[in-house]
Amino acid sequence: MIAISGLTKRYKDVLAVDDVSLEVPSGSVCGLLGRNGAGKTTTFKCLLGFARADAGSVRFDGEPLTPATFAKLGYVPERAQVYGWMTVAQHLEMVRRSQPRYDDAFARELVTTFRLDPRKRAGKLSKGQQTALSLIVALAIRPSLLLLDEPASGLDPVMQRVVLDLLIEAATSGAAILLSSHQIGQVDRAADRVAIMRDGKIVVAGEIDALREASRIVEATFAGAVPDLGELDREMKVERVGTSVRIHADGRADAVAARFGALGAVGVRVLDRSLEDLFLDAVDDGGSR
Repeated sequence: MIAISGLTKRYKDVLAVDDVSLEVPSGSVCGLLGRNGAGKTTTFKCLLGFARADAGSVRFDGEPLTPATFAKLGYVPERAQVYGWMTVAQHLEMVRRSQPRYDDAFARELVTTFRLDPRKRAGKLSKGQQTALSLIVALAIRPSLLLLDEPASGLDPVMQRVVLDLLIEAATSGAAILLSSHQIGQVDRAADRVAIMRDGKIVVAGEIDALREASRIVEATFAGAVPDLGELDREMKVERVGTSVRIHADGRADAVAARFGALGAVGVRVLDRSLEDLFLDAVDDGGSR
């Protein structure tokens, strides 16, 4: 498990990470979403000790970060960090010599999957190929903890799908994975949980299916004027357009739909919302959560 509690980081007058608490259990992929400057990368830096947090704690499998943690932790930064003068094969040899959990057969399989030339120097690789090499280095130790900051950057759509499938496979094997991405579709495919950051704070967090269920909208159309909605008007967000009404059902879509039926609606629809909808609501400067 990755457990973050009250994490806070300030750069002079800027509160980059503001009292962030989050848990990612084993066997789970948690997508960390937010606009540019929301605090995602700073959160990763604090998790890994690249930046010193001003407050809060981070635990990996119940223990603080130590050098020994990196024997089971894989990390892919936002910008690939590779040694330009070393070949792909030399990168793998470095990991083999330094990491007790290194899986040579799996590493070679990944090199083939990402179509890398083991003899090629990293400095001669494209941006996407360097990202692929960073992923191979992180995954080759079969980590039980994974921190990934934009792990599909520069990869073509086919390789992006490969990366997501690899993450799903790792989670199925029990890894706890925290994934930051600007590609909401990637998070939607791979993650079962999501945390959305805004201005350094986590404003939405939970299982994606549960968040979708809680955000469903019920739309009804009436033959004439919309009748008095009673408690629905007082308890929920209501939008009226002519003889139609939409209600953000707050997890009570079935009850709201039944109430519309009792009020004589001639048509009722329950609308599911996408992860992108949830994200846009959470980061909307005019909204509140």
